[in-house]
Amino acid sequence: MRAAALNRRQTHASHTLTQDQLEAYLARIGQDRPRRIDRESLTALHRAHLLSFTWEALDAFMGWPQGFGPEAAFAKMVTGRRGGWCYEMNGLFGAALSALGFRVTRLCGGVNREVLGDLAIGNHLTLRVDLDRPYLAEVGVADAIIAPVPMEPGPICQRGFDFAIGAADQGWMRFRNHALGVARSFDFRPDHSDETALAAAQGWLLQDAGSPFTGALAIMRHTEDGYVALQNDSLRHVTAGSLDQHQITGADHLADILHTTFQIDVPRPDAIWDRIETLRQSRAA
Repeated sequence: MRAAALNRRQTHASHTLTQDQLEAYLARIGQDRPRRIDRESLTALHRAHLLSFTWEALDAFMGWPQGFGPEAAFAKMVTGRRGGWCYEMNGLFGAALSALGFRVTRLCGGVNREVLGDLAIGNHLTLRVDLDRPYLAEVGVADAIIAPVPMEPGPICQRGFDFAIGAADQGWMRFRNHALGVARSFDFRPDHSDETALAAAQGWLLQDAGSPFTGALAIMRHTEDGYVALQNDSLRHVTAGSLDQHQITGADHLADILHTTFQIDVPRPDAIWDRIETLRQSRAA
């Protein structure tokens, strides 16, 4: 019993920020400490996080080393002015919320579980935040909701995009992304936390040749009315009523987009472009 309680305390401690880290995080997203722990404050923080951080899986694409957990996400995203993917985006956001006093539960989810089955479980980290009711806080799906939503079945409309939460099988719930979303759906259970499964799936997605992140470049960032998405050498600007697509023409063009559009400090954009070109040539052969 004593060992189990200690493990729970250590796990909780590893999923929060220190007060100094919290101040740096809030400065990074341009927010003051909320006066109240309520839905309005959660919504403001959720939106500010998504408008401040870029979703990116460059470490997996380039084979760069990456740490695990909110501490590593803080170093990368706040100190290093990079972005992150679901484990980092939701991990950092959940750790900040916990430090502020919100009741946060890290949920072990599965993107595309409706197709992949239970093999998908662990390939997505999402968050439950308990206020007057449980809320889904989701900053790790790069082209989805910009504000938290009640964790209950029903349609969702934000900024003109249509989403939904519905029942799946075996007690799972299914979040459905909008029609143009890259991740079409992910499943979660309101009470299902499994850090071992999350770590295992993150390691596979970072390193395995079959991972969707090692074989293709994906970078996305929310805007006031939609989002911008880079997929290999294609850049899309998406709103609920429009889609504009442009080709990236070379390493200098990519470097400018990473700096100005996605606002991330990335080493060696020329090496990133070389990898895009290598993959394109291998697929054409």
